[in-house]
This record gives sequence, structure tokens and C-alpha cells, in this order.
Amino acid sequence: MARSVLVTGGNRGIGLAIAREFARAGDSVAVTYRSGQPPEGLFGVRCDVTSMADVDAAFGKIEAEHGPVEVLVANAGITRDTLLPTMKEETFTDVIDANLTGAYRVAKRATRGMLRLKRGRIVLVSSVVAMLGSAGQSNYAASKAGLIGFARSVARELGSRGITVNVVSPGFVETDMTAELDEAYQTQIRKNIPLGRYASTEEIARVVGFLASEDAAYITGAVIPVDGGLGMGH
Repeated sequence: MARSVLVTGGNRGIGLAIAREFARAGDSVAVTYRSGQPPEGLFGVRCDVTSMADVDAAFGKIEAEHGPVEVLVANAGITRDTLLPTMKEETFTDVIDANLTGAYRVAKRATRGMLRLKRGRIVLVSSVVAMLGSAGQSNYAASKAGLIGFARSVARELGSRGITVNVVSPGFVETDMTAELDEAYQTQIRKNIPLGRYASTEEIARVVGFLASEDAAYITGAVIPVDGGLGMGH
């Protein structure tokens, strides 16, 4: 039976691959996006996750189109990389607001319908950087690490209502963003990855799809690394 699925930041990269994965499985998929055009074949809603009014309006449109959201994938996020001594306060707080507080906003809104249904799946997209750290990304790492504590707390709150909350933690992934990195830097990165390559966006998407499936009904509060071994031991 088709479920109502929402993927935030689902118009490109990892988010788009996740949305396509659910659509292939026969689910009714909506994506939020901040700029550009919605992906073909998916129900797109323009939404800035730093605005609760935007989030509320987006959910209203999605619920009217597909019914209450049964699967939420909080993927929307930004980077503002700067070394700490020169990082402005808004550079730190903007990233926290989009990546961490944004996930809070959409998860809070999604639980309204999930609690009524007495079922639901929430998957938060973190990063290997959450546990490993990365120079120049103290804001991004803090936001992605915060998702883990948030997810595990909410998993304890909502488990008795049939709602699971899990985290997927990707490493380096083949996207337009990583393609722009200097080739020498990319070679250096690959040397540190035991599998010696980047992930495809589809490899991340399949893990998210699994966590939202019946096969993962007894998994909650978990952090699943999909990083080629880069972050092992953390």
C-alpha cells in the first residue's frame, strides 16, 4: 500500500535519490526545496525549513495531496565552512538553524499525523563528520552531531506509539558538490576511505528505504553509517 512520504531538500543530490527510491517502491512522494524547480514526477513544495510558517504550509499542501505524512526523511541542510577563529556568529547559528532546528521543525510537525495513525518512520540524515570532526566545519559537525541526540530522545518518546526514529550517517558521496572539489584533495580523501571510493547517492537512498520498511520495524534510535568505513571506531 502506498504511503505518504516527505523528503526535505529532495530536489537534488542525496535527497533526490532518496525520493526516487521511495517512488520506485510505489509510495506517494513529496519533496521540499528552497530554490530551482521541483523534480519531475514528484510532488514538490517550496519550503524553507528555517521557517515554522513555511513548514506548516508545506505540510498542509502535502496532507491535502497525499494524506498525513507516514515517512519523514529530514535531509535539508546547508554548509558555511569557516575556521573557528574567523567564523562569525551568524555563520554558526545559520547552519544550526537549517540543519538541526530545521529537523526539529519538520519532525515536530510530522508527529501530529503519525501520533493519530499510531505509526510512522522518521529518518534524519546526518554525516560522518558528526563523529569524526572536520577542520573548518565546527558548525556543520555540531549540527549533524546534534541530530543523533535529538533522534535518540525522540525515539524514546515515540516508540510506544509505533513510530521509529533513526539516523543515516553518510560519508563522502558522489554529488555535484563533491565533484567541484580539487582532484588532489579528492585523491587524498579516497586514501582515507577503506573502500577507496565515494558512495553513490543510490547507496545512501537504499539504506534510508530499508529503515522506513517493515523489515526495520524493530530498529529505532540507531545510527547507520554509510561511509565506506571512514568513520569506523567512533
